[in-house]
Amino acid sequence: MSEEQETPQENKPIDLSKDQAPEPTPFQPLGNGPVTPPPFQQPPPFGQFGGGFGQQSLPNSTIVLVLGILSIAFCCCYGILGLIPAIIALVLSKKDKALYAVNPGIYSLSSFKNLNAGRICAIIGLVLNILSLLYYVAIIVIFGMGMLGDPQKMQEILKGLE
Repeated sequence: MSEEQETPQENKPIDLSKDQAPEPTPFQPLGNGPVTPPPFQQPPPFGQFGGGFGQQSLPNSTIVLVLGILSIAFCCCYGILGLIPAIIALVLSKKDKALYAVNPGIYSLSSFKNLNAGRICAIIGLVLNILSLLYYVAIIVIFGMGMLGDPQKMQEILKGLE
């Protein structure tokens, strides 16, 4: 055997003057053995993790967001109809915020952002509904005081509000 064949692992300079091209050495993993794909595994049951990567969503985050949006939309209904969803959304958001504060690693960040967005919408809806309610009460009081002596004018004003 020649010297090249006896010790193929040594680092020797390659003689490029020869007509033969050096043969590439085949790739062999270092001590890992043969590479085999992992066995087939069943996916977890639907809804087991509640969100991505093993995190679950906060229980009332979507409800708080919907109620917050509804409270803003209902501010035109004399200020009374929009107060109800705004107050409910604020109470539910307080409970969920306490849950998130205890263990934030369990709950997903997207559900916490939805909770905060719903809480902000509920606060805006609450303020708009209170302002709307005060506006209608002020109209009734101002026009009511001036028109107490004339009930026909009061009826005309009330018909104009409808």
